[in-house]
Parts: sequence; structure tokens; C-alpha cells
Amino acid sequence: MNLLYTHNTNLRVRYSETDQMGYCYYGNYASYFEVGRVEAMRSIGMSYKAIEDSGKMLPVISYTVDFLNPAHYDDMLTIKTSITKLEGAKLFFSYEIYNDSDIKLCKAETTLVFINSGSKKPTQAPKELIEILKKYEVE
Repeated sequence: MNLLYTHNTNLRVRYSETDQMGYCYYGNYASYFEVGRVEAMRSIGMSYKAIEDSGKMLPVISYTVDFLNPAHYDDMLTIKTSITKLEGAKLFFSYEIYNDSDIKLCKAETTLVFINSGSKKPTQAPKELIEILKKYEVE
């Protein structure tokens, strides 16, 4: 199922997230993408907590990122998170992060897989989520 849903989340770079050059340390971006992903899911009406309460977990199995420009301490970032595809047990996201001057800092993609909390084996997405995502299906 190809999807088109985008949600924006704002986040400020904290001092502790910068390196000696004054740049936001690259390792922090994975956390920023997680914030965007969790808030995007919440905004469509399906929280990660609800997924976990249904007996499923959603670990990241693939992550790619291209860094274009650095973020700095105290920058207000906009994380644009798009839910792009549900394919079997896999859920795909893409991201773009912009600073408060609307300069694109990076772009990324993640693939997550629904697994059964007990067996840790891949499983179908919760039926409620599938119904929600149908609203955002594109050809």
C-alpha cells in the first residue's frame, strides 16, 4: 500500500547535542527521526503505546541518512515525517529536517517491521492501523 501522509514536528537543538565544532552531533539525528515518527503515528490516531499494547513491536530494520547542512545549538528544527508505504509487515518512513531559516539539513528513510512481542517473529500490522492508513493510500 503506497501512502502519502506527512506530519511536522518541531524540536530545538540542545547544547548537550552539539560537538566540539558547534554542530549537532550526527548520532542525535536518529533520535530526532524517532520523535518525528512517533508524533506522526500519534497524529493519525495510532500511538506506539497502542501498538505495543496490541502485542506488537515495531523495531527499525533499515536506516539511511544524507547530511546536507549542519544544525547548530539552539536551532529550531522542523522534522517533516512522511509515512510512505505499508508492505506486508514492513512500514516505511521518509524524513526531511529543516532549520528555522528553512534550509534543508538532511533527508533520511527508515524501514520498520511489525513483530509479535512474544515470538519476535514478523507479523501483520494491527488491523486498526491498516484501516487508518487506507485514508492516505495513493496509487
